[in-house]
Amino acid sequence: MSERVLMAGCGDLGQRVAKRLLARGDEVYALRRHPPMQDGSSVRWLSADLTRPETMPALPGRITQLIYLPTPDVREEQAYRAVFVDALRHLLSALHGQPLKRIVFVSSSAVYGEHGDDWVDEDTPPAPLGFNGKVLLEAEHLLSTQSIPSSALRLAGLYGPGRLQLIERLRAGLLCAPRAPVHWSNRIHVDDAAAAIVHLLQLHEPQALYLGVDDTPLPLHELYGDLADRIGAPAVPDGPAPASIGSKKLSNARLRDSGFRLQWPDARLGYAHLLNMR
Repeated sequence: MSERVLMAGCGDLGQRVAKRLLARGDEVYALRRHPPMQDGSSVRWLSADLTRPETMPALPGRITQLIYLPTPDVREEQAYRAVFVDALRHLLSALHGQPLKRIVFVSSSAVYGEHGDDWVDEDTPPAPLGFNGKVLLEAEHLLSTQSIPSSALRLAGLYGPGRLQLIERLRAGLLCAPRAPVHWSNRIHVDDAAAAIVHLLQLHEPQALYLGVDDTPLPLHELYGDLADRIGAPAVPDGPAPASIGSKKLSNARLRDSGFRLQWPDARLGYAHLLNMR
């Protein structure tokens, strides 16, 4: 049976999700501040600023699934809280009385802190290093208090078409990476992230939390070195790890055990494919 899905936020990742939902026969509504005029899809666009409840249009009836994946305008704590906590609370209130049976909240692995060489999974206590992780953790808690079944998908760093800033910075010689101690990096291709979101909507009895990451955590200097070799960029020098991003090896065992399979299990292969397409 087809679903009537509401997407709160629908940028690049959201539009990839919407394409998959439409392909399986769902009816898709998408809330966005500035919807595209004509995108050639069957997405039913709704114009609204999630942080301003007075701009919310009358929502369609019979919404059965909600995907929450907005993007704040600026990287500031106030903006994050307005989008991920306050706006989520307002939207859930606006959806009261709808036959909503499933929510997927797109969170981030930023809720975890520094773990060195240790493996991290859904049972690892969160300890965010930055305000973004703290706010997302607050939003996850808000969802956990609702009666509607929900799953939070904590995504690792996204890459994919249009997300090649890392390549440009390598070309410009702007990056460094520590070799000792090793700093572990975790990635997921944006198409795999979109597929994982749709997969969670289809599970009969999903768990409340999943890590969205590929199969292959990589030492940061190895990832940078592999990419630099592929594009003929300067060798990446030894240097400090990125600020506020703790080292850890993220495990996707729970997601894989639910039946999900990645198209790009190793970021080196995914990046190689993207570079060959250019």
